[in-house]
Amino acid sequence: MDKSSALEYINQMFPTEASLSGVEPLMQKIHTEIRRVDAGILSAVRQQSNSRTKAKEDLAAATHAVEELMYKIREIKTKAEQSETMVQEICRDIKKLDFAKKHITTTITALHRLTMLVSAVEQLQGMASKRQYKEAAAQLEAVNQLCSHFEAYRDVPKITELREKFKNIKQILKSHVFSDFSSLGTGKESEEANLLQHLSDACLVVDALEPSVREELVNNFCSRELTSYEQIFEGVELAKLDKTERRYAWIKRRIRTNEEIWKIFPASWHVPYRLCIQFCKKTRKQLEVILDNLKEKPDVGTLLVALQRTLEFEDELAEKFGGGTQSREVGNEIDDIGREKNSQNVSDIRKKYERKLAANQGNESDEKDGNKDLSAPGAGFNFRGIISSCFEPHLTIYVELEQKTLMENLEKLVQEETWDIEEGSQNNVLTSSMQLFLIIKRSLKRCSLLTKGQTLYNLFKVFEKILKAYVAKLKARLPKGGVGIVAAATGMDSHIKTSDRDERVICYIVNSAEYCRKTSGELAESVSKIIDSQLASGVDMSAVEEEFSGLITEALMTLVHGLETKFDAEMAAMTRVLWGTLESVGDQSEYVNGINMILTSSIPVLGSLLSPVYFQYFLDKLASSLGPRFYANIFKCKQISETGAQQMLLDTQAVKTILLEIPSLGRQTSSAASYSKFVSREMSKAEALLKVILSPVDSVADTYRALLPEGTPMEFQRILELKGLKKADQQSILDDFNKHGPTITQSSMAPSVPPAAPAATSTSAVPATAANSSVGFITSREDVLTRAAALGRGAATTGFKRFLALTEAAKDRKDGPFRKLFNA
Repeated sequence: MDKSSALEYINQMFPTEASLSGVEPLMQKIHTEIRRVDAGILSAVRQQSNSRTKAKEDLAAATHAVEELMYKIREIKTKAEQSETMVQEICRDIKKLDFAKKHITTTITALHRLTMLVSAVEQLQGMASKRQYKEAAAQLEAVNQLCSHFEAYRDVPKITELREKFKNIKQILKSHVFSDFSSLGTGKESEEANLLQHLSDACLVVDALEPSVREELVNNFCSRELTSYEQIFEGVELAKLDKTERRYAWIKRRIRTNEEIWKIFPASWHVPYRLCIQFCKKTRKQLEVILDNLKEKPDVGTLLVALQRTLEFEDELAEKFGGGTQSREVGNEIDDIGREKNSQNVSDIRKKYERKLAANQGNESDEKDGNKDLSAPGAGFNFRGIISSCFEPHLTIYVELEQKTLMENLEKLVQEETWDIEEGSQNNVLTSSMQLFLIIKRSLKRCSLLTKGQTLYNLFKVFEKILKAYVAKLKARLPKGGVGIVAAATGMDSHIKTSDRDERVICYIVNSAEYCRKTSGELAESVSKIIDSQLASGVDMSAVEEEFSGLITEALMTLVHGLETKFDAEMAAMTRVLWGTLESVGDQSEYVNGINMILTSSIPVLGSLLSPVYFQYFLDKLASSLGPRFYANIFKCKQISETGAQQMLLDTQAVKTILLEIPSLGRQTSSAASYSKFVSREMSKAEALLKVILSPVDSVADTYRALLPEGTPMEFQRILELKGLKKADQQSILDDFNKHGPTITQSSMAPSVPPAAPAATSTSAVPATAANSSVGFITSREDVLTRAAALGRGAATTGFKRFLALTEAAKDRKDGPFRKLFNA
């Protein structure tokens, strides 16, 4: 126990003074316990002493036992070695006898096999001399197996002699077989009934010989069969392009006629297959010579007929022998061009990707080397293109014809275009656009059936030219404006007169250009899947798509400029109003009603024809044009009085409301929020300008800096002229304006759009400090904005009686609400 525990124990045992009487008994008890513990310790020490002595004795005994064990192990090892020596002495003679028996057995077996080999070679020699092919074939197999046992005895003279003799016998058999096969096809098979059976047995011998013998025999047979073909079609009469079909008829007739005779060949030799390969190679060489020797360009019809018959023949061979996996079923891929993707069901999509997977697998296993000769059908040799590829360099006249035809069709489509859409049409696309792509798809399908190489790529480039020409045709149909300085500088005609029909035509052109842009990309995608893989990287319609995108932009800007031109009369009417002599504020002006009528008649039609994206683009451009134009038009007016500024501010609010209602007029409100913010920002500048004109002369500079922080001194001078100030009065204000800087600092710049305020206001809204101040200039930005906002609230209300009352009060009384505000 630690000290604290001992103290606690003592305090627990003797809590009071009276309990100290028990100390003696406790001490005696403790002494007794100590004596007992000492006795236990002494006993343990004695026991440990005795155990140490015993442990030494046990260790000595164990060491002695180990030594005895080691002695016995050495003794056993010595006896084992003696036993082994004894066994070897006993078995020495037995091992010699065993080796002798093994050698004798091997020798007997070798001599027996040698006897069999000598006998078999002798028999084979007799069979070879008698041309007993069936028996010789079986004997060849036996001799080959026996010879394999003597590979280790090549240096033995007798074995060398036998192998040389066997080699000579095989050479004799080969010469006999080749000699007998030379009579095949000469008519002897019909005279000698057993000749076919004899040759069939000879095929067994060929199979038993080296594989090179079979290859040589088949090649010789095919060359002999095609000798007459070369002689016939190298003549002057048949060595013509228009006789190409007769070549394929000849080989098909030859195969059909000799089908029964050629059954003598084992099926594993694939003789008809090998014959067709050699026929295709010879035909290709002859056609190349014919095409190269043509003095003039061949007739397109003759060339295409020859190519078509060649492709049909290649397809027949591929179907018959299974050579090549490339599919020519591309019609579905081409038909998908221009279709709506949403209309495809699950099965159509699955079929499309199955076709794509099959095409990819076909491209991976396609054998590009047409000269490669494979022994078995379907092993990778591709009949498709083995002959027809020689036409590729000469198909430029076909591409030229297609280009001429497509251009003529384009001219015809544009001439017959009504530039109108039938009622009930959903896509609002011109008929010429859809018809043009139908013609292109037919042309693509025709070419893809003929070739998928360089010619198809050249035709794709023709499609690019046709589509770019169509872009030019559509651009030519857009309304044009007069050539002026602005048009020459910007490249766009800003003054374009458009009728209602012109606006519809422009919308149709936008929709058609979008349809063509999208379909052009699908066309390039389809061609890249059809064309040879090494040419697919060059298939790109991005240039054409950019042309159509540029056409869309130009058409929409033409639409904007056309609508702007309609506003010319209304803008001119605004400047003709005598704003300086206006006596009262009334309803919105006539030019505002004119603007409303123009938008009401045009926007619903445009909204129903244009897609939401392009309608939004049109609205943004229109708002960005009308806002600054309305702002600049204010400067074109003559002197503007206070009442005139109030009326103009009312008109500005009305124009702003009309512009904000355009999305709902077009029935497209998906992007109305961003458009409304854009219109509010642009029109707020005109409102701010009018509030500056309404401000008192002594505070006009501060108001201008607060509401139009980006304004220029030239604009400010024009504002002073609009207020009707004389040159002398203007100069002092301009000097002060330039002294304080044309703009206020960024930290105190006013927002371009004042915060919205309630329509109804009272004179109590004007701060008392502003009404009682005698200072000539407004020293606080907040004061300027408060006064401007008060003016804006008065002009923004829809209650015209309120405006009339305010105007009359300002006119008749010097202490009217407006006078109090500006005379503060």
